[in-house]
Amino acid sequence: MAETKPGDTRLQSSLWDAARFAAWAYAPFQSLAAPELYGLLATRAFTANGLYLNLGYWKTARTIDEACPALATLVAEAAAMGPNDDVVDVGLGFADQDMLWIERFAPRHITGLNVTPVQVRLARQRLQRRSMADRITLTEGSATAMPLPDACCDIVTAVECAFHFHTRVDFLAEAFRVLRPGGRLVLADVIRAAPEPDALRRRVQNFTWSQFAQKFAVPAANADRRSAYAAKLNAAGFETVDVTPIGEHVFPGWHRALAQDAALFARLPPAGRLPYGLLLNFDARTVYSAFDYVLATARKPGGKGARDGAV
Repeated sequence: MAETKPGDTRLQSSLWDAARFAAWAYAPFQSLAAPELYGLLATRAFTANGLYLNLGYWKTARTIDEACPALATLVAEAAAMGPNDDVVDVGLGFADQDMLWIERFAPRHITGLNVTPVQVRLARQRLQRRSMADRITLTEGSATAMPLPDACCDIVTAVECAFHFHTRVDFLAEAFRVLRPGGRLVLADVIRAAPEPDALRRRVQNFTWSQFAQKFAVPAANADRRSAYAAKLNAAGFETVDVTPIGEHVFPGWHRALAQDAALFARLPPAGRLPYGLLLNFDARTVYSAFDYVLATARKPGGKGARDGAV
């Protein structure tokens, strides 16, 4: 029997992962939970610099390497993040936003939670190389059962990931629990768009959302539109609730970048390039008609209240 070399094992594993991703991309009704999906993606990120995986905030950005940090910056500014704050960042990815926040906003400490082991492991290595491990603690943990004590932080964030949580309501309850009185919650999140008045476009919306929910394991309970989203924040006990649509500064810029930036398109997983390539034949409004992208902010009652421009 021929000896299996380490390189052969890595190649076999890589080919197997590629096959699983292709099956997920093309086979009807195939779904992957977030840890599996992001585990298969490994370090395949959107940006050339860093390992960002968000769609970006394109209000002034012109490249994906400007847009992804811009979204993280928007979240930090909405939270009025500063030196007196302990932050819990849920769904941290590879900790790019956390490192940016330490450098630009200098919070006292960040605790990052993530359910994807490979992302946590690699993010810890990156923190060590950047000498930030004493300022950022990364933990494998669920957004809906945070391994954290009550009232342990001033800010909870989730950047483009809460639609995965099973469920968003359970996450909001946990966020409320771990926040100190007066603490702030800021989410950049994908939700359902308001229904189109035209029946055909409404059917397209419904089909698109159902495919998105199937492929990305979005619980049916998370199919919120804006008013329902705000109602869930209020029901969880939050006040000063605001759900602001920012999709006009997200989807068109991302769509345009995929069409114009060959390097970005090449960074997509090979199995994802064909469907995305086909979608580029349509305008962004059509492709993303099922989706609303929101910046949601809220505050836990008590404490000193909002300060320094916080929500």
